[in-house]
Amino acid sequence: MNVDFDDATLAQQVANGHREAEVEMCRRMAPRIRLYGLRHLRLASAADDLVQGVLLKVLEALRGGRLRDAGRLVPFVLGICRMTVLELRRGTSRQARLLAEFGQDLVPEPPPVPHIESSRLAWCVQGLKERDRSVVALTFYDEHTAAEAAAFLGISEANVRVIRHRALQQLRSCMGIAT
Repeated sequence: MNVDFDDATLAQQVANGHREAEVEMCRRMAPRIRLYGLRHLRLASAADDLVQGVLLKVLEALRGGRLRDAGRLVPFVLGICRMTVLELRRGTSRQARLLAEFGQDLVPEPPPVPHIESSRLAWCVQGLKERDRSVVALTFYDEHTAAEAAAFLGISEANVRVIRHRALQQLRSCMGIAT
């Protein structure tokens, strides 16, 4: 297919179902749409999203024969850009307004954290067996995974999980925290 058509012929070819014309129309219009998006949305990712959305709308309109004057393809595309950006802005401002009004209702109150006496916790940790204390320290204080703690201690990963579970039960019991 000859891709040296003017915009009017290209729009007519798209309306007639020629896939090569659709590819050429997208190739021609994408840089213009992206530039419009960069100017008005100020983010490259938003501009890229705009390109995809606008090209889909333009292709649907051309396939459906909704472009009255095929010679006005560029203004038609830029009009869709403008309307899409306005929809995005309206949606963003509406979302911000709703979050300001109802946002506090969406986030539940965090459950109260029981007060933990650090001296009592230290005493309870000291009451654990050496291996249990090592597992708790490696996994909670040093933030190692069970696999890393297992490699360090020379035991299996499953064993680390069992030891940690039992040690936490002992600590809860010692601290008087109901499970």
